Amino acid sequence: MQPCHHSSLDHELDAAAQWCLSRGEKLTDQRREVLALLLAASGSMKAYDLLAEIQKQKPTAAPPTVYRALDFLVSAGLAHKLDSTNSFVACRDFEHPHHGLMLICNRCHSVKELTDERIEARLLEDAAVHGFQVATQDIEVRGLCQRCSLAEHAEAA
Repeated sequence: MQPCHHSSLDHELDAAAQWCLSRGEKLTDQRREVLALLLAASGSMKAYDLLAEIQKQKPTAAPPTVYRALDFLVSAGLAHKLDSTNSFVACRDFEHPHHGLMLICNRCHSVKELTDERIEARLLEDAAVHGFQVATQDIEVRGLCQRCSLAEHAEAA
C-alpha cells in the first residue's frame, strides 16, 4: 500500500509544480521538499518541525531556507498559515483560489479544510459594505474532530 501513497504524493507534487509553472514560478527542490512534508502530515506543522525533518537528510539546512519555502508556498496558494498555532498546512485545492475555512482539532491538532462558496461570498459582501477589500483570509475554527469528540465522550462515560 505504501507505493500508492507515494504515487499519490508524487501526483500532488507534480500538479503543484505545474501550477507554479502556469504562474511563471518554479517549485524548487527545497519548496517541493517542504510541500511534500506538509502534504504527508496528518495535521499542521510548525516551521521548526519541518526544519527538523529536513535536517534528517540535510544536516546543514538552516531556518531561513524553510521560512523562504513556506513564504513561497503560502503566496502561491499551495499552503495556508494557521495564525492561531503559528503552523502551516498544505492546500489541496490550490488551483481554485479561495479563502480557507480551517477546522482545527484542539486535541489531536488535525486540520480539515472546507471550501464553502456561500461563506466566502458572504464574507466578501460584508467586507465590501465596509469598503474593505479582502486580499486573503483563512478562517480558523477550533474544536474537536469527530474522532476526538467520540474519544472524549468514551472517557467521560
